[in-house]
Amino acid sequence: MSSDFESYEQDFAVLTADITGRIGKVPKLVGDEKKQMVANVEKQLEEARELLEQMELEVREIPPQSRGMYSSRMRSYKQEMGKLEADFKRSRIAYSDEVRNELLGDDGNSSENQLIKLREERAHLLDNTERLERSSRRLEAGYQIAVETEQIGQEMLENLSHDREKIQRARERLRETDANLGKSSRILTGMLRRIIQNRILIVVLAVIIIFTTAMAIYFSVKGR
Repeated sequence: MSSDFESYEQDFAVLTADITGRIGKVPKLVGDEKKQMVANVEKQLEEARELLEQMELEVREIPPQSRGMYSSRMRSYKQEMGKLEADFKRSRIAYSDEVRNELLGDDGNSSENQLIKLREERAHLLDNTERLERSSRRLEAGYQIAVETEQIGQEMLENLSHDREKIQRARERLRETDANLGKSSRILTGMLRRIIQNRILIVVLAVIIIFTTAMAIYFSVKGR
C-alpha cells in the first residue's frame, strides 16, 4: 500500500509544480490565451484533487501503527492544495486591472465613480475569496478530526480484541490447571488408599504370625 501512496505522491508533486508555474503566468496573459491558461489550470487542479482523494484512500488502508506519518504528510499536501487554489483565485482576480484600464481609456478621462466602483467590486471579490478559504480550512480540519477519530476507534477495537484473546488464553490455562489438579488429587487419593491397605495387610500378617508362634510354643510346652 505504501508504494502506491508514494507513486501518487510523486505525481502530485510534479502536477503541483506545473500548476504553480502556470498560475504565475495567468495575470500576464490577455484574451483567449488567458482563458485557455485558466481552463488548463482548472483541469489540473481537479486532477490534483483526485490524486489527494486516492492518497487519502491509501492512507486508510495502511496499518494504524504506521499511519501517523502518512496522515501528517496528507495534512501538508492539503495545505499546499489550499494555497494553490487561493493563488489561482487571486491570479484570476488580477484581470480587474486590465478591465480598469479599458474603462479609464488611454487618456484617463473616465469618471472617478467607475474607478471607485471597480475597486469596491475587487475588494468584495477578495473578501469572498478569503471567506471561502476560511470555510475550506474549517471543513478540512473537521474532516481530519473525523479521520483521526476513526483511526483512534480502530486502534481501540484492535486493543480490545487483543485483550480478549489474552483473557481467553488465561481462562484456558486455568481450565488446564484445574484438570491437572484434579488428576493429581485422584492419584494421591489412590496412593493413600493403597498405603492404608498395605498397612492393614501387614498388621493382619503380624497378628497371624504372632498367633501361630504363640500356639506353637504352647503346644510344645504342653507336650513335655
